[in-house]
Amino acid sequence: MRRLTLLMALLTTTVISINAEELESQETNAEKATIEVPAWVKNIKFSGYGMLQYQGTDQEGAESNTFNLRLARFILDGKIGDFDWRAQIQGTNVKGPGEPTVQLVDLYAEWRKYPEFKIRAGQFKRAFTYENPTHPITQGWRGYADVINNLSGFGDRTGEKSSGGRDIGVQISGDLFPNAEGRRLLHYQVGVYNGEGVNEKDKDNRKDIIGGFWVMPLKGLRIGAFGWTGSRGGMLDPLTGEVRSVEKNRYAFSAEYSQDEYMFRAEYLHSQGWAGKIEDGVRKIVYSKGDKADGWYAFGIVPVIKGKLHAKARYQCYRAQKEWGTAKTSYEAGLNYFFTKNLEMHFEYARINDRSLQKHDYNMVDVELDFRF
Repeated sequence: MRRLTLLMALLTTTVISINAEELESQETNAEKATIEVPAWVKNIKFSGYGMLQYQGTDQEGAESNTFNLRLARFILDGKIGDFDWRAQIQGTNVKGPGEPTVQLVDLYAEWRKYPEFKIRAGQFKRAFTYENPTHPITQGWRGYADVINNLSGFGDRTGEKSSGGRDIGVQISGDLFPNAEGRRLLHYQVGVYNGEGVNEKDKDNRKDIIGGFWVMPLKGLRIGAFGWTGSRGGMLDPLTGEVRSVEKNRYAFSAEYSQDEYMFRAEYLHSQGWAGKIEDGVRKIVYSKGDKADGWYAFGIVPVIKGKLHAKARYQCYRAQKEWGTAKTSYEAGLNYFFTKNLEMHFEYARINDRSLQKHDYNMVDVELDFRF
């Protein structure tokens, strides 16, 4: 009987101990469950993309036949209250003057509470042209048009290092006048920037002012205009030996129709201001390239098999001195094939006429495999 009593006491003690441990565990789990992750952390999204390229050309004296890692980008997007933010890092082996292999290209926050008035601050795309802010994959070609590369702040004719059309500054924008369907008929954007490109402080304490607007009279159609006035500082004048600024006065006219996988776009850009280059780490004015340049492009991309195969054609011309003797003209055609929405292949042939070369005409073939994650 005594043994039974002892056994019952031991079992009771064990059960009480187990229950106490369970209660303690439940309380700990309850405490863990009440720990909330901040909303801004939940809203962070990691994404990116890569662009793999093969390109061949028979340009006399510069023949090429090579595979290339065109571009890789890693992106963090997030939201804090009424603010959206983005941080984007780029890696590429295509170097411009003084361009590093890896660099920060986007870092900004934007207040977006009202569609009529948004304000963005940081480093981001300049408010100039339709093609500038277009995603490199969505853009659909072997590269941006030559006139965009030279006059929209990519590898700028002033010698600015390749920046993908970006600068550091503040921009306001908005969409006005919604119609009965809720589609807004007018867009505006105005920005104030350093005028030096990515990851650069202002060199002359003067700011670039860039603005534009477009109207959207029909679904998918927009027609717009842009203006740009500013300077690039710290330029060595080879005639006087002085260091001074070079003016940048530019404008653009743009039209685009994009609907149901059909895309048509045309733009004309004009620039006034001396060209420049970076030589041995020094910014220099290049008077021989003149103080005016212009160019244009037009393209169409249409579905052959919707969601799978698109055909494309592009005509473009860039005049480095706004003279036909300096014109570089390209006639291009190709196909874009979509394995999935995140994996596509681009095929392109270009016949190029460059009047600055002794032999003007040459051919180029480009194949790209692009993916997103």
